[in-house]
Amino acid sequence: MKDKLNVALIFGGVSNEYEISCMSAANVYDILDRKKYDVFPIGITRQGRWYLTDATAEQIRADKWLDADNRVAFIPPDRSVRGIYVVGGKNIKIDVAFPVLHGKNGEDGAAAALLALAGIPQVTTTMTSAALCMDKALTKTVCKAAGIDQCGWETFYSRDLKTDIGAAADRAEARFDYPMFVKPSSAGSSVGVNKCSDRATLEAALLEAARHDFKVIVEEYVKGAEVEVAVIGNNVPHASVCGQIAPSREFYSYDSKYKDDNSELYIPAHINDDAALRVRQTAVAVYKATDCRGMARVDFFVTDDERVIFNEINTIPGFTNISMYPKLMAHSCVGGSELADRLIELALSEDRV
Repeated sequence: MKDKLNVALIFGGVSNEYEISCMSAANVYDILDRKKYDVFPIGITRQGRWYLTDATAEQIRADKWLDADNRVAFIPPDRSVRGIYVVGGKNIKIDVAFPVLHGKNGEDGAAAALLALAGIPQVTTTMTSAALCMDKALTKTVCKAAGIDQCGWETFYSRDLKTDIGAAADRAEARFDYPMFVKPSSAGSSVGVNKCSDRATLEAALLEAARHDFKVIVEEYVKGAEVEVAVIGNNVPHASVCGQIAPSREFYSYDSKYKDDNSELYIPAHINDDAALRVRQTAVAVYKATDCRGMARVDFFVTDDERVIFNEINTIPGFTNISMYPKLMAHSCVGGSELADRLIELALSEDRV
């Protein structure tokens, strides 16, 4: 057996979370132990062009990777390649892939599907699970069937919003009091998410969300602590310690996640032991209900009366400098290169299916 595994680190992509993907991939690039792995970074441009890149972690983080030496290369579904097809060069066999493709055209199951066709094990969940978890409306439907406590929600189709925004706003107002939240059904990192305090902001938020996805959800407002848990594993998942976010803005928006450092992160969360245990148990229940593999971050609200309310699940969680998933795992004694090792072990494990 060869001494080192060939790892394809895939980042970028045609997604409104492209920048976050670059930041996450740079950190993953840094924690992959070069004594164990030969790492082959594959960058995908915003237009969908694939390149095998010699960029450094800092170039990737700053989205300057296209300035490096790059070769046109991609992962084809043809299993005779089972790796990276390098145009005009020698193909590279890949033992395991580490896709860090946040959002659409990656986290939505597209990357998992391609890698499954190519016969390449990968560290994130399956195509079916990824697609389910990416769509918040479907996730909520499955978790409701599993008896998991959630806030109320209504689903709207963007085509209807564009033709009769008034009727959609009427339906939302009939169901929920202000404030309420509007979200694209399939987008992450709080892209297109807005808190609405009146009819005007509601209609504007519905139309904005409709720009990001063909389906939009409206949720009732829940007053409570924003608590997150990192989950790792295949058939026997384990939940990390709970973390809590105190947003620098009115809610944990895209800007408060990635453009300022004023949000407070508390690990462990400022909730009592009983509530923390129920959050961790529910995180595992959500993970199992959505048939996840590898890793996921599961988000909750914990109210003043200690009600634990599931919010959403993210199957390719951020790995940026301020992201909760690696921070929570580090506080649970699995951080840095050890975390990367564990995820790769899970991808290659017999209990993967």
